[in-house]
Amino acid sequence: MLKPSAVQADSQSIDFTPVGFQQVKLKPTDSALRALDHASQLIEDAQESVVKTPQLSVIIPAYNESETIRRVVDSVLDLDISKQIIVVDDGSTDGTQETIRTLQGQQGIEVVFHPRNQGKGAAIQTGIRLALGDIVIVQDADLEYDPQDILRVIQPIIDGETDVVFGSRYLSNSHQDQSAVHRLGNALLTGLSNWMTNQRLTDMETCYKAFRRQLIQSIPIEQKRFGFEPEITAKLARKKIQIREISISYKSRSWQEGKKIGIRDLISTLWCILRYRFRD
Repeated sequence: MLKPSAVQADSQSIDFTPVGFQQVKLKPTDSALRALDHASQLIEDAQESVVKTPQLSVIIPAYNESETIRRVVDSVLDLDISKQIIVVDDGSTDGTQETIRTLQGQQGIEVVFHPRNQGKGAAIQTGIRLALGDIVIVQDADLEYDPQDILRVIQPIIDGETDVVFGSRYLSNSHQDQSAVHRLGNALLTGLSNWMTNQRLTDMETCYKAFRRQLIQSIPIEQKRFGFEPEITAKLARKKIQIREISISYKSRSWQEGKKIGIRDLISTLWCILRYRFRD
């Protein structure tokens, strides 16, 4: 019977001592050593892959938000979760690009620049393609939404309760949005969307939409502006996916303060609600 007595650190020979006999040495073949090295490398690569896979990818579409973009990114960086931050500048002209360039090279932050303004939906599409996290969420760059709410929004996905969560501004306190026009418009659009999709949402137009990455990356997105909201809602409904809502905080701003959605987007949203009810 053979029993191993030692394995030298340089892997050049392995000592075996037959019971009751003198010590002998067996020299591994070159192919055996190569196989051991290859197996060791595979284990190291697998360990690195696990470490580098973030739990969350946060997509931050930005267009002319030089006053707030840095504070938004810093707030997301403070979240106590492994994360990838994807900042997509959508052709800004106000100094936002210069601020975003200071983020380049920071660990966990991806920076992308669109050469011209295409719309929020286009920026989100870019972010989705780059996402590596188990969960993907969208964060606006204007601080209307508090990044501290992100962890509460994604918790039902982490707990395995659902694949999609929307953060609702109106679920607990509809008057967080001080504009009656905004509240009425949202109620009409969300109500029409619910009627078409058989969902029971209070805030279809919310920024905070969180998804399992494999799910959102499997859905082709067409809309390049705010039509993304009704499009993804309808396409999830066609997949028979129920959307969970979590109440979030909201600090609305006016058009004078930089709000960008307008009448054109209202008409586009209405068209998308109808369009994607009947097609993928």
